[in-house]
Amino acid sequence: MAMRQTPLTCSGHTRPVVDLAFSGITPYGYFLISACKDGKPMLRQGDTGDWIGTFLGHKGAVWGATLNKDATKAATAAADFTAKVWDAVSGDELMTLAHKHIVKSVDFTQDSNYLLTGGQDKLLRIYDLNKPEAEPKEISGHTSGIKKALWCSEDQQILSADDKTVRLWDHATMTEVKSLNFNMSVSSMEYIPEGEMLVITYGRSIAFHSAVSLDPIKSFEAPATINSASLHPEKEFLVAGGEDFKLYKYDYNSGEELESYKGHFGPIHCVRFSPDGELYASGSEDGTLRLWQTVVGKTYGLWKCVLPEDSGELAKPKISFPETAEEELEEIASENSDSIYSSTPEVKA
Repeated sequence: MAMRQTPLTCSGHTRPVVDLAFSGITPYGYFLISACKDGKPMLRQGDTGDWIGTFLGHKGAVWGATLNKDATKAATAAADFTAKVWDAVSGDELMTLAHKHIVKSVDFTQDSNYLLTGGQDKLLRIYDLNKPEAEPKEISGHTSGIKKALWCSEDQQILSADDKTVRLWDHATMTEVKSLNFNMSVSSMEYIPEGEMLVITYGRSIAFHSAVSLDPIKSFEAPATINSASLHPEKEFLVAGGEDFKLYKYDYNSGEELESYKGHFGPIHCVRFSPDGELYASGSEDGTLRLWQTVVGKTYGLWKCVLPEDSGELAKPKISFPETAEEELEEIASENSDSIYSSTPEVKA
């Protein structure tokens, strides 16, 4: 009998959570940032979901958020026509980058010296963070608002997605290398540096392409419209979530559905694996983030594997803190999705 997945519910946001990103693994562990329509991106400890701080300064919905590898800087993209760069240690705002329309996506280069942005004005912009007063480099060519823009191939190239097109650009020449066209709207795009792979979701499809050539590798069909998908670091399986409130886990090699379960009280907007692959995070219309174990029952973070005294029973996963009945948690999560913002969000088991 399979163990039941018991997620950690991270409350604190008051509107839909639309984007999330993990840092790399640092000497202090790894970290998680969330973008929300409440305009208050939050930083958390990645393995436990513990709230660290909230970045205050945007005057509109935050559509995109990211951390650099060592979690010393954060960047956010918002509906107030700005992207902001933050000191992720102190929480201080370092700079505001003015745009001409809503900004949807931000991404640091590996050395954290440059920031790539994309948004509703259909332009890609590259900012030199060491020269904040300098005008950004601009790349034009998209025919609709840009949803996602990512550095790839060791920052030598750029991947960007608008409504129904994914484009690959050469950084040095600022020219388009190749493009992919889809017959429906692209809902998400994830870049996997190890192996140069691209995960694209559109409609019910989860498609894998080469990030170098954009050639197709394989694709899966889900039972419902998918808004986001993420590939495990070891490329053994993937998770996806979308409009039916469910999370799906698939075997990457065979395409077999391994698990599916109701994840939230609203559509799931974003899912991502942690850098060590031990958990994945999901963000939803219900205003919560949830953390899920990759291997259910394993002792990790706040999850403790409790072995029964009688060896005839299966080990049962429990969460060490707080000790709250699962039925109560469902009510708490439902209430939190509409609650007034708290300055000290908590992690609920």
